[in-house]
Amino acid sequence: MSATDLVPTMDENEKKVVNEFCHLLEKSKQLFNGLRDLPQYGHKQWQSYFGRTFDVYTKLWKFQQQHRQILDTKYGLKRWQIGEVASKIGQLYYHYYLRTSETNYLNEAFSFYSAIRNRGYYSKANKEERSDLMVKKLRFYARFIVVCLLLKRMKLVKDLVKELQTQIEDYTLTYEPEDQMEWSLVVGEINAFLESDNLIDIHDVDPNYFLLSHRLTPLNTPPLDKSTPVYLALQEIIIVGNTADQVKFSELTLDMFRVLQTLEREPQEDFTGTQIYDASPAPGRPPFENGDKNSKRDNPHKYLLYKPTYSQMNTFLASGFKELPPNGAMLLYLSADGSLGNAKHTDDAAYDLGGVICNSRKDADIINKNRRPGMLKESNCLHPGDLYPYTRKPLFLIVDSDNSSAFQNFPNLFGQPVVCFLSPEQVPHAMQDQNQKGKLFTLFLHSPLMAFCLVCNYMSISIATWDKCQAQVNKFMAEASKLFVKSRSIDHAYIQFLGDDFLRLIMLRFVFCYIVLILHRGFKGPSYYPMSHPPLPTEEILEHPVLCKIVLELATLLDCRHVMSEPGEVDIHATT
Repeated sequence: MSATDLVPTMDENEKKVVNEFCHLLEKSKQLFNGLRDLPQYGHKQWQSYFGRTFDVYTKLWKFQQQHRQILDTKYGLKRWQIGEVASKIGQLYYHYYLRTSETNYLNEAFSFYSAIRNRGYYSKANKEERSDLMVKKLRFYARFIVVCLLLKRMKLVKDLVKELQTQIEDYTLTYEPEDQMEWSLVVGEINAFLESDNLIDIHDVDPNYFLLSHRLTPLNTPPLDKSTPVYLALQEIIIVGNTADQVKFSELTLDMFRVLQTLEREPQEDFTGTQIYDASPAPGRPPFENGDKNSKRDNPHKYLLYKPTYSQMNTFLASGFKELPPNGAMLLYLSADGSLGNAKHTDDAAYDLGGVICNSRKDADIINKNRRPGMLKESNCLHPGDLYPYTRKPLFLIVDSDNSSAFQNFPNLFGQPVVCFLSPEQVPHAMQDQNQKGKLFTLFLHSPLMAFCLVCNYMSISIATWDKCQAQVNKFMAEASKLFVKSRSIDHAYIQFLGDDFLRLIMLRFVFCYIVLILHRGFKGPSYYPMSHPPLPTEEILEHPVLCKIVLELATLLDCRHVMSEPGEVDIHATT
């Protein structure tokens, strides 16, 4: 029985409209559900399917707008059904962002989610006496919050969290559902995430207009001498989060959340409130690359892996490796608990020194139970040797772990540029609880000034002082960039990576982190300092007097000069 059979008073045109709407609705659901079966890695496998799905949803959205009166009176179209279509379009754009890393698609998702909220598409869901509609409404709020977090619309995030809490209470009172505790945990995760990410109180600002972004912009792009040749471009990024107790939301740990923003450019389009709330959002098919490997993306492509198994990590590494163009580089970021090896002194640094923990699954647990006594290698561990095959192409490795030193003897087996940045393995006792709110090394790579304020225990700052300090940090980056180019003893791998804006940013922030920590009185000894491999030149870069002077001037601006060592006082024995 078709939908038109239920309303015999329709004329032929009305029947045609309702049947076409039902056809588009069913086809859109089939295509949307099929997205779950697509592989998360690779490019060509999913682009054509996404294209067909966008096309159908574009037709469906425009069709319901053009024929709203007939659909309202003859089909009984409800506002929550329109909201469901808009929500799926928002999800399409969000997942397209995840697969392409193009931040403008976050704005597209935001426009549809905003329309749902401001037009109250789900406002009567609790009156339908169907608990599944309330669940859809709650899921919409959770997805909207993730998008707003990624766009740093923090005031709106706080409003949405309050609304979500109210909706959960309404849902609980009405239906007494079994998943009540799960939704309470979701709210708890969001609040913990917001509290942990809000490290520094920046005051004297209007929260409606002030936006502290940590994405790359023309203002914070580190300068590079025009005569410096550009060898490589960062093309593929794998971001791994596997720290046991770190706060997370929606399979994004705080470290993952910070790094993914650090490796993106600020969206070009700025949607104003008028555009979002007063204009009807219109979906469209994103501009696909059509297989053109020479087409330029604003951002490198990223994979986000939350607590992956070794098998999953290896699969995504292989995919990223396969997709690299001839002039491309891959970055692997690991925020993970360490897995110590059983040999303290060994000639086999590939496996005997351990590595970082991979997540355990049931099949891995069974394998471990069957291990012979005395075996040295941990199967649920990513060892340095596991990455050696991927050094056949340019690789930039960042390890933030309490066993990062396992990766400090990374060999160059294939003559390709390989750089490893390794976190300190220790922090002062007073900061040991900080790991739950994000690791310190990652924070330095994400927001050097925020990390500086944190280690100096400077937790409240005016916007005027923040701007002065940020200018000082920018001055540091400009001077450090010149030193990289001028250095005669620097390993050529750094020069090959230097031409990429994102990798240059990471390298300069690493130097800032190193100098701050060696000057800070609370960080005492090599295990408290970051390491680089190949080693960066000490006198020419890592301990350069000009860079040390800029850091000390920054400390003076924040009236925390007393926590820093005096010139000539520092006795550095760090291995870099």
